[in-house]
Amino acid sequence: MTMLTHGQIWRAVDQLAVEHGLSTSGLAKRAGLDPTTFNRSKRITTDGRPRWPSTESIAKALTATGASVEHFLALLEPERGGARDDGFAEDPSPMKGALHAIPQIGFAQAGSGGFFDDAGFPAGAGWDEIVFPEVEDQHAYALEIAGDSMQPVYRDGDVVVVSPGASIRKGDRVVVKTRGGEVMAKELARRTARHIELRSLNPAHEDRQIPLDQVEWIARIIWASQ
Repeated sequence: MTMLTHGQIWRAVDQLAVEHGLSTSGLAKRAGLDPTTFNRSKRITTDGRPRWPSTESIAKALTATGASVEHFLALLEPERGGARDDGFAEDPSPMKGALHAIPQIGFAQAGSGGFFDDAGFPAGAGWDEIVFPEVEDQHAYALEIAGDSMQPVYRDGDVVVVSPGASIRKGDRVVVKTRGGEVMAKELARRTARHIELRSLNPAHEDRQIPLDQVEWIARIIWASQ
């Protein structure tokens, strides 16, 4: 009889979240659980022992997403090459989207210091992870939307994947961080030698014009759960 591994269980939870366009914390919130229930930081105890998700938390996640027990069991099956204990397959099948881990934090956290280097790449501790299909930018990361300031385009709990290495053109949706620590998701309306003009995604919020010397970094959104 083949025994399920700690990595297989958690990888199935990760894939369930991705299938529904959610981060693991977004999945937990949708299921009515503490947002950190499925986070990677909760998968190992402080003394280094594996922590398994409870059957109750998995049941609530299945109910919240409308997924069947049979579907979840199918996600548990090892990929070609075998499942590793970190929750990822050695040789993911194309059907599963060649998933791998990218850094992920909440949108509000992105405005705090210590999460990005001077180039706008993920840095430091405090990041969680989300599994996502391969992207060309090795510095790509995910942000989880909080609040309603970006509705109706992005809703609370949605996830956007950001590529700091992608080229940016007029009309692209971008994430901008100012030197004052403000982080916003907008549409790039215009870029000149002196400033950028940003169109708000939520019509209830004003458009913005920001001097370039006040922009810490700007990066293009390449994917969003919607």
